[in-house]
Amino acid sequence: MSPVVGVIGGGQLARMMIPPAVALGLELRVLAENAGSSAGLAATAVGDYRDLDTVLRFAEGVDVITFDHEHVPQSVLRELVARGVAVHPGPDALQYAQDKLRMRARLSELGLPVPEWATVSTVAELAAFIAENGGRAVVKTPRGGYDGKGVRVVSDAAEVADWFVAGEPLLAEELVEFRRELAQLVARRASGELAVWPVVESIQQNGVCAEVIAPAPSSAGRIADMAADIATTVAERLGVTGVLAVELFETTDDRILVNELAMRPHNTGHWSIDGSTTSQFEQHLRAVLDLPLGSTGCHDRWSVMVNVLGGSSTVPSPDRYRHALADQPDVKFHDYGKQPQPGRKLGHVTAGGDELDTIVFRARAAAAFLQD
Repeated sequence: MSPVVGVIGGGQLARMMIPPAVALGLELRVLAENAGSSAGLAATAVGDYRDLDTVLRFAEGVDVITFDHEHVPQSVLRELVARGVAVHPGPDALQYAQDKLRMRARLSELGLPVPEWATVSTVAELAAFIAENGGRAVVKTPRGGYDGKGVRVVSDAAEVADWFVAGEPLLAEELVEFRRELAQLVARRASGELAVWPVVESIQQNGVCAEVIAPAPSSAGRIADMAADIATTVAERLGVTGVLAVELFETTDDRILVNELAMRPHNTGHWSIDGSTTSQFEQHLRAVLDLPLGSTGCHDRWSVMVNVLGGSSTVPSPDRYRHALADQPDVKFHDYGKQPQPGRKLGHVTAGGDELDTIVFRARAAAAFLQD
């Protein structure tokens, strides 16, 4: 019988696991949050991933459980493991992607480069941290934030007074002066084999990843080596199984600092579907099943991925794909099957070739056809 992979979460990441699962002869089952989910093509159950009984029923008959997101409660994850269900990445690793305070503490213990940080539980503690770090700081809620949510840049502790009302500690970090943001993806299988993709540059708009360039320009040598070393250290020391994305800052004073971790396929790795010998989605499936990992070589000198974000219209033009395909026949298009909403990730496009400026233009032009 074919191996059965159960994916908790019905978003676009689960959707993009479907083609490689078919190619590898795997059965993919998805526990979706709602019937209209992006990964509805593979959804075999609809339910609340926070409910233990729902998740246990979903896990019956699968060979491994993996994830479209990192929000499944630790209590649910640990009960799955206690009942003998293979969970990859496991709860011991996932806790560091779920809680930014735990992540910062563990990375600091490992001696990995991170921004100056502190746990703050009161306005007074945050005010002291701000004063000690140049009069400004980044404040983050430890859990649940993504795409710029749960993050505020402040110069006065009173600006997050509402967050202290819940009584939970916050993460305060130095406001890093950086040249650019980078991301390093690595895959690790349970038996320890690792595979690393080239480090990439990500361009953010309003806290959301807008574009990715692979490999990151001017990264060969020291930057690429440092990024790969950081990511492989995190994967090995935290026991991550599957794809790990390490978001990094390249600072103006030539440091490489860890910003965030994601223990699943990641937006900054979408270029690999069309630009790498083995996409992050195929690699993730291989890794969680402990199959030999694939090559991470690049098809082109450059790959550029541009996200398609929802605009003001909730009714996309019916001819948008016809025009986009005709105008940019060398660009690859990926639609997530989502209802358009302002700022929502609806899909992405990828272009590849030898001239970076030309590739960037083509990818942006293709994405522009799909933006309403």
